[in-house]
Amino acid sequence: MAPRIALATTVEMTSPDIDETLILNHLPEAELAAWDDPTIDWSTYDLVVVRSTWNYAQRVDEFRLWAAGVAKQSTLVNPFATLLWNSDKRYLLDLKELELPVVPTTFVPAGHTPDASDLDGDVVIKPAVGAGSLGARRIRSDITEAQAHVQTLHEQGKVAMVQPYLEQVDRIGETAMVYLGGEFSHAARKAAILSGGDSGAAADALHAEEHIEPCEATLAERYVADAVVASLPGVPHTGGPLPYARVDLLPTEDGPVILELELIEPSLFLQVSDGAAERAAQAIRRCLP
Repeated sequence: MAPRIALATTVEMTSPDIDETLILNHLPEAELAAWDDPTIDWSTYDLVVVRSTWNYAQRVDEFRLWAAGVAKQSTLVNPFATLLWNSDKRYLLDLKELELPVVPTTFVPAGHTPDASDLDGDVVIKPAVGAGSLGARRIRSDITEAQAHVQTLHEQGKVAMVQPYLEQVDRIGETAMVYLGGEFSHAARKAAILSGGDSGAAADALHAEEHIEPCEATLAERYVADAVVASLPGVPHTGGPLPYARVDLLPTEDGPVILELELIEPSLFLQVSDGAAERAAQAIRRCLP
């Protein structure tokens, strides 16, 4: 019998996203299946690939339980331990421990008050568990407003994270470095979501709209992103090469720094690179047991 592959999405998705559409064209043994559909028997699949589960951050405990259950019934990718680790942006502390260049970040758990110096200037405040720009706010030199947003996140039971707004992103943009099967595939340039306003995705949105263009990765961007991906087997939460990973980099005068490492449900921007959809399908197929 031919293997069965599920591309995990959500019941809130009314139609496949462009990545899923392109992958399905090259992976006929795959089909879409919503992670939050209780009628699905995940044991009937040989491989379950987490893709557009874009509402997981609002239901993170439920999502983690789902992923743990699927991992006991099928082969789950990215692996459960990887998903668990990557679902909380405090993984940035692990990357920093590996001496990788990370955007300066202060994490503020509930019950703690951030230092005023951390909130001074042009800053971005967002939840440590979140997808896309949901819950993110850019606050310009207003400590009172910044403290209020931290408090709002705490009242929602979330850990707040504070980062300086790196203004070069307004001119250059954010670079998404996409890896398929552990190998660099392509890069895409994303316009700064928070450049023109204070907020990212709306509270009821699955994700924020992004302006994407193909781009040629610089040598510095390759150096940093390659180092991140090379470090993953050394982080105890991952095994061998992952079928997909996305490293998001921001420009600074001293070179690119890591904004996020996306290992759960990143858009892979397959449409911007010839052959990327085929490479993604091959990387997924290699995960079959």
